[in-house]
Amino acid sequence: MSDKIKYQLEIEVKSSTKVLYNMISTPSGMSEWFADDVNIKNDVFTFFWDGSSEEAKLLTKRKGESVKFQWVDDFEEGEKTYFELAIKVDELTNDVAIIITDFAEEDEIEEAQLLWENQINSLKKTIGS
Repeated sequence: MSDKIKYQLEIEVKSSTKVLYNMISTPSGMSEWFADDVNIKNDVFTFFWDGSSEEAKLLTKRKGESVKFQWVDDFEEGEKTYFELAIKVDELTNDVAIIITDFAEEDEIEEAQLLWENQINSLKKTIGS
């Protein structure tokens, strides 16, 4: 088992929670910003990027709130890691943010955070945020 460290990012997204949830929880939504293409079969999402693919099992899905996945490779290696995309609405301002929880090796956290920031910027462009 590796020593992956859990980290979180919170990024404001100007969007309705309904639109945002669709973009983070469906293959069609995720293929618009997260990967080149996304397929699903038996709660396993297959993400395609530049001719390669990765599979992630959908662990939990809370309607309108969050989705949590685990990479199949990590599962097979006995890792307790996952990545979660959660929607947070500020009670006072009604500002909407996406909270990303993920794991990375200590020397790869900064790079992983930059990758997520780029992905969320792509999501923002897609939804006009």
